[in-house]
Amino acid sequence: MAAPQKHRRKIAKVPFKVLDAPALQDDFYLNLVDWSSQNVLAVGLGSCVYLWSACTSKVTKLCDLAQSEDIVTSVSWAQRGTHLAVGTNKGEVQLWDTIKVKKVRTMAGHTARVGTLAWSGPTLASGSRDRLIFLRDVRAKSAYTDRLNNHRQEVCGLKWSYDEPAFLASGGNDNQLHVVDSRNPIQPVHRFTDHTAAVKAIAWSPHQHGLLASGGGTADRCIRFWNTLSGSALNCVDTGSQVCNLAWSQNCNEIVSTHGYSLNQIVVWRYPSLSKVVTLTGHTYRVLYLAMSPDGSTIVTGAGDETLRFWQVFPGPRSDAKNNAGGLLFPNTLGSVIR
Repeated sequence: MAAPQKHRRKIAKVPFKVLDAPALQDDFYLNLVDWSSQNVLAVGLGSCVYLWSACTSKVTKLCDLAQSEDIVTSVSWAQRGTHLAVGTNKGEVQLWDTIKVKKVRTMAGHTARVGTLAWSGPTLASGSRDRLIFLRDVRAKSAYTDRLNNHRQEVCGLKWSYDEPAFLASGGNDNQLHVVDSRNPIQPVHRFTDHTAAVKAIAWSPHQHGLLASGGGTADRCIRFWNTLSGSALNCVDTGSQVCNLAWSQNCNEIVSTHGYSLNQIVVWRYPSLSKVVTLTGHTYRVLYLAMSPDGSTIVTGAGDETLRFWQVFPGPRSDAKNNAGGLLFPNTLGSVIR
């Protein structure tokens, strides 16, 4: 059965769309691109956040922090896709209503740049160069509900699990990967120390309860897989270059990684065999940014070469042989509008 499936799915080696992203920073520790459930891409460029609708190709400037002499260091969409969290170089976390194009609130706490943000329902986690993670219930008046100080250097990766109760995985420039339980987040449930460089790339499997993947920076280059139920290491693959991002396919048991020094590649891997499905090249700088379309078929990658590139890498949801190459409506709609 496997052979015909493999034969039938063709992955284009070139992006079907390239957008210019002037001033997209070449900084490993930032997270400046996110794709909402409403099919809108948010991109942090310098002091501004821009919204690009994949349905209409319309571009909206959401905010400009130049007046306060600040720059954007992270963006993250809330699950419903109408509110965007924006982290800044001065340590602010701003919450924006993107429908009204209006700032709802500013949450303080951090004393240095906020490079990573992650949502779980109404709870927003923010990680900073000040080594702290704040958990914030955006419905509450207080700026944060919990203050986590387990990392010894900058926090550069945050991801919530899909389960309830949710678990938060955090990666730091201290080469450590921590997992905390949202019901009692102060002490990590697990502290994994196998990586030998910064851990920015983190992804929870949507297919297997408790399965977590993490990737290490330039001195490490490995993607590691963990069973967070038992706390055991499962597997490891040396990718040959800095691992910048990881994202699991929602629709098949595959994972995509993006890379920096020195290959600047995008690689799709089968799990658990860790055989390569495809290797994509085109970016001339480190592929520091990655986000996935709402239907899970398309990824967008960003780099310091100031481009965003759109790739059709995964099957669409419930796809069969007929539409396996094109996914569902989303990529075709996108293609016809903006190609």
